[in-house]
Amino acid sequence: MATDQHNPTIRDLIGDVAPKLAELTEDVLFSDVWERPGLSKRDRSLITVATLVALNRTEQLPFHLVRALENGVTKEEIVESITHLAFYSGWPTAMSAIMLAKGVFKEHR
Repeated sequence: MATDQHNPTIRDLIGDVAPKLAELTEDVLFSDVWERPGLSKRDRSLITVATLVALNRTEQLPFHLVRALENGVTKEEIVESITHLAFYSGWPTAMSAIMLAKGVFKEHR
């Protein structure tokens, strides 16, 4: 994860409080798990977004919505996934997720 004013690294965000968690996030999760060849980054993003929606993890969702778009998941696929999940994870989780997605889409035209 590159660092700049708009995209701080995990270490920038939490390294002062939880340096080991920051290290594991960057070195294991994003540098190992996300780079494994068994699934494409696109598929990993779709799975991650769906999981975050289903578990109502709205704080993490915007970051992963942007990452999904960068990894080739279309806005239409994200919306369809959220719509589908409304029937499995609950209407409130889908409504929360779609409002976050709407904001992300507005910023990433």
